[in-house]
Amino acid sequence: MKKLLFTLTCFCFVIVSSAQKTYIWCGTLIDGISNEAKTNMTIVIEKNKISAVENGFSTAGTADKTIDLKTKTVTPGWIDMHVHMEHETNPNRYMETFTFNPADYAFQSVKFSEVTLLTGFTTVRDLGGTGVNISLRNAINKGLIKGPRVYTAGKSIATTGGHADPTNGYKKDLMGDPGPTQGVANGVDECREAVRQRYKDGSDLIKITATGGVLSVAKSASNPQFMEDEVKAIVETAKDYGFKVAVHAHGAEGMKRAIRAGVNSIEHGTYMDDEAIALFKQYGTWYVPTLTAGAAVADSAKKPGYYPELVIPKALEIGPKIKATFAKAYKEGVKIAFGTDAGVFKHGMNWLEFVKMIEAGMTAMDAIKSATINAADLLGEKDNLGSIEVGKWADIVAVDGDPLKDSQVFGKVIFVMKNGVVYKTPNP
Repeated sequence: MKKLLFTLTCFCFVIVSSAQKTYIWCGTLIDGISNEAKTNMTIVIEKNKISAVENGFSTAGTADKTIDLKTKTVTPGWIDMHVHMEHETNPNRYMETFTFNPADYAFQSVKFSEVTLLTGFTTVRDLGGTGVNISLRNAINKGLIKGPRVYTAGKSIATTGGHADPTNGYKKDLMGDPGPTQGVANGVDECREAVRQRYKDGSDLIKITATGGVLSVAKSASNPQFMEDEVKAIVETAKDYGFKVAVHAHGAEGMKRAIRAGVNSIEHGTYMDDEAIALFKQYGTWYVPTLTAGAAVADSAKKPGYYPELVIPKALEIGPKIKATFAKAYKEGVKIAFGTDAGVFKHGMNWLEFVKMIEAGMTAMDAIKSATINAADLLGEKDNLGSIEVGKWADIVAVDGDPLKDSQVFGKVIFVMKNGVVYKTPNP
């Protein structure tokens, strides 16, 4: 028995003592918090967390691993707060509703997920699909497929005929009368039911469409589509279930109703006026601008046959306005979190949002913060994500060049680590 206990004790000691650390040598480190980049730093990773951030290039132990990024710029993993992982824009997109099975959406989402991760986005917030996005999240979490950490709304909630009513544009015998189970709610009681259904489905948050939208087959892109008491019912119920509420809104009245009701973020915000800006600041509501989507839909609308006729004038009108709205909101001090609406444009091009934000007047450092610590704050994961700090999950990205001087560098991701696992490296 003594011999057995000695053997077990030695075995346990070996397991503990041989735990490997990873040392990342960073030529330049942007930590997500400081306003200045740091040079010649080392990040130490144990398992899936950051255990130390040290000055200089620390020496690893014989059992440890070193990753040399001395000539690169290192940042926290980027967070895109507005994506749609199930689909991607194409001229046949509107026909997919009638030709795709859930498995079709699932298989293509595998490709979209991997390309998103490999271009530096280690976390995303999926703001609406068929519900396949919930299974996608689960598959990634189980390690079955490669992809970013996904927080998903499942199916968005709309009013009848609203932007996320899944039967807009159908002929009458196909249109039917979708209800809360399908993400369509009218009146306070149905709004509460729709939130509870999302909880039952396994969603992480709630997404509602408070105004018309560009790509729905409906006339208006900006009319308010929920009454204020309905939005309040959604927010109150969401809080009971631990949900945050994200709100699609182009028109000013719809976003003002939503902000007063206590939602967490407004997406797009195209027709934001001075009163809306004041409400953003009063309530501390986050703004997620999606500049890349605005530019993309305007470009696609110029291609004959790309969108239905009802969509084209909306895309041409709304798309070019978002950039100016963003510039004003940033100047006025509205809280901004990074979000692209990827899926409306090609997945993997999410980094263009950095370029467009900087072009509109945001500093490069603030743009990085919008995709790191600010996004983590809105997500409710500030204690775990968004900065290079001890105790946080090891989500780390490196680019080849200086993104503070050249915004095109955001498209040159050469290293990606998510949760302590390396998915992309310049030295395979």
